[in-house]
Amino acid sequence: MSRIARLAALLDEPLLVTSGVNVRYLTGLASSNAAVLVDPGGDAILFTDFRYAENARALEGVRFEQTARAVIGDLSTRLAGRTVGIEAHVLTVASHEQLREGGVETISRTGLVERLRTIKEPEEIASLREAASISDKVFAALAEEQFTGRTELELAWRIRELFHEHGSSEPSFDSIVAAAENGASPHAGVRDVTIPQNTLVTIDAGGRVDGYPSDCTRTFATGDLPDELARAYEVCLEAQLAGLDAYGPGASGRDVDAAARDVIAAAGWGKEFGHGLGHGIGLEVHEAPAVRAESTDTLEAGNVVSCEPGIYLPGVGGVRIEDMVLITDGGSERLTQAGKELTTVR
Repeated sequence: MSRIARLAALLDEPLLVTSGVNVRYLTGLASSNAAVLVDPGGDAILFTDFRYAENARALEGVRFEQTARAVIGDLSTRLAGRTVGIEAHVLTVASHEQLREGGVETISRTGLVERLRTIKEPEEIASLREAASISDKVFAALAEEQFTGRTELELAWRIRELFHEHGSSEPSFDSIVAAAENGASPHAGVRDVTIPQNTLVTIDAGGRVDGYPSDCTRTFATGDLPDELARAYEVCLEAQLAGLDAYGPGASGRDVDAAARDVIAAAGWGKEFGHGLGHGIGLEVHEAPAVRAESTDTLEAGNVVSCEPGIYLPGVGGVRIEDMVLITDGGSERLTQAGKELTTVR
């Protein structure tokens, strides 16, 4: 069954899909200015402007109609007098008002396409697996790179080069390179600051294959560590392994998070692990399902999720260890295989 057909089976009324990621998932069109109207009967019309028209016409399984540059304004006229569902979590208030002022009755819907995207198809898993394999090669190469005396910015640029050299089409996101006290911020900005000796350096990076990203984090030592940082690494690794053991079909995101979080809390650093254990990975680096304390999601075979506990010590440093995990019928499979024993670099 096609993706459009699976979505149609969930609908009570036509759904106007305006999320660019969701349009791409359903039709294959990568565009910054498109929408697709999916009918409960399975018909689908793709709307976009002249710039994407040739690509849209070439797609199978969807009928194409060219619009003005202002797609929503155009649709407010084309769909006048009809009742359609909208992606309420995506469509802006202004665009919603434009549709309604044009005579379109709207019904708010949330997460319908995202629900489909959580279960990866074989070709999606293949792309994610290849992206993860490239990450493994990059992190292996990083272990041979010079860290100390280089700035975080210089090392971040080298990471970008390595992903390109190993076959990634583009970065998954801007790499995080966080040395010493900068590592105490989970989403640290990369600084034009020299990486010192005898500290930890957290590197969170990834690259895309066919639009699908890898997302992996490893933390390196630049020499002999203070006892507190050495212990933090040991505890974080123990927590990550406990989290990985808890992944499997039927496990709740909340319980999996607790498996890792309890290890860190028992070591006295519960407050220093302030984010969730993981998130789904697909066309977006962060998507459903959620693996965190407040999650209501249950893991299913076909999910690809991260497992990334961290410990963040203000003014001192931090550590995070992250893998990509495929949930299978019989348990789980770690897609990223880069080594996790503490590696000391130059």
